[in-house]
Amino acid sequence: MIDRREFIGTMAASAVLALNRAHAQSMGKVWRIGWIGTRPPTADPAVARIWNVFLDAMQKLGYVEGKNLALEMRYTEGKRERFPAFSADLVRLKVDVIVVSTDAGVRAVQEATKQIPIVMWNVADPVGTGLIESFAHPGGNVTGLAAPSFTAGFAKRLELLKAIAPMAKRVAILQSDLHGLDAAQQAVRRLEVDAAADALGVSLVRVQMNEPQDFDAAKAAIVRERPDALMPNPNPVNYVLRKEIADFALRQRLPAVGADIEFARDGLLFAYGGTPAGAMREIAIYLDKIFKGAKPGDLPVSQGWGAELVINGRTAAALGLTIPQTLLLRANEVIR
Repeated sequence: MIDRREFIGTMAASAVLALNRAHAQSMGKVWRIGWIGTRPPTADPAVARIWNVFLDAMQKLGYVEGKNLALEMRYTEGKRERFPAFSADLVRLKVDVIVVSTDAGVRAVQEATKQIPIVMWNVADPVGTGLIESFAHPGGNVTGLAAPSFTAGFAKRLELLKAIAPMAKRVAILQSDLHGLDAAQQAVRRLEVDAAADALGVSLVRVQMNEPQDFDAAKAAIVRERPDALMPNPNPVNYVLRKEIADFALRQRLPAVGADIEFARDGLLFAYGGTPAGAMREIAIYLDKIFKGAKPGDLPVSQGWGAELVINGRTAAALGLTIPQTLLLRANEVIR
């Protein structure tokens, strides 16, 4: 008969052995991430900077590409019709998790798999569009980051624009389809944005650009409408074309405002909004939790990831605009 001390010792040894076995298995595991992005880091220095932030964050958590981390990358180049094929391909490869942005991207991956965890980011209204059940308890196989409030961000950018260019009365919005929002939700979004503009004495001119190839028609529409300023909405198409949009705005003598700080670095007058680098750090934390056994449906969705103001002083000078000292002091970065 085994006595009590011998029994406890045996159980303790078994527990240590199990922990050591689990640790060894964990160390030997190569985690495979499927990632559907907009552009490859090799094609865009801004994407390269953001991607390096992600790899650094993963390394600090113990995951190193080429050792215990493998990446399956796919790029849409702003063409949303690529999402379904990329989603099916990553599911076929049996990756451990899929990272994807925008409502359309998450929807495509959800339709391709109900088992593989999905970490979303830059999704405007995941609850309203039915991608998740709630921010606190997303349910299913989806978690991640919701984009900062679209209306609040728009209102703040418009307020900053008026502080720099008070004579701007008509502002053109360069927009794409609000993927995932039904007609009623789009109507609500439109009313909210119009109310924010009305409060500042601004009328809005909406110009549609759903695909990169629509840019010529969009430019012609803007020239025809003769607005006082330009605000490209945050979406993959505008991100891909941000340098071209900045060049066009400067040629037309239009103050242009973006939501992503890279827009200002590429020539827009200023940008105010969430920082992609901050999003990459949060994505790394979500991935680490999932790799350690957390269920995505139990991980609360983060709402927003900070905001920065970047002002392009060179563009301001070219447009003959003076940036108020108060804004220069508030800015996270001023490009001289």
